[in-house]
Amino acid sequence: MAAVIEQEQEFDYQKADELIEPFLGKKGMIIPALQTLQEEYGYLPRPAVERMAQRMRIPLSKVYGVITFYAQFKLSPRGKYIIRVCKGTACHIQGSPKIAERIQEILEVESGETTPDLKFTLEEVACIGACALAPVMMVNDNPHGRLSPDIIKEILDSYE
Repeated sequence: MAAVIEQEQEFDYQKADELIEPFLGKKGMIIPALQTLQEEYGYLPRPAVERMAQRMRIPLSKVYGVITFYAQFKLSPRGKYIIRVCKGTACHIQGSPKIAERIQEILEVESGETTPDLKFTLEEVACIGACALAPVMMVNDNPHGRLSPDIIKEILDSYE
């Protein structure tokens, strides 16, 4: 709990105010304002969300309703590298479950989690759209295809 309180005390409210300013007094700006905050911070820190709700005169519950409805919004820090493992039919048949399992073993995280050093976040997605490369994963915007469990460590090490 002390870490949370310390984080809130160090939060730069002036920066949040600058980011929120263009959306004040305009209707239908919850999503664009949240997108702007998330782009800046990499996720939606609680102090920024609270400040946004206060400044835009929107109930905090409504703001959190929007955040939790849309999968694009994240309430916890994400890794520098977002690993997306394809779970589509072609990738599944070609072994993507073993790819995901190997990544989990190496990084010691489950799908949807971030490593403690904030280096990697692991996500499983319905389809990447690169079926010819199955099984495939993306690390940020970089595709890695025709994967096998034995080359995953080498790929992840390349992002060190």
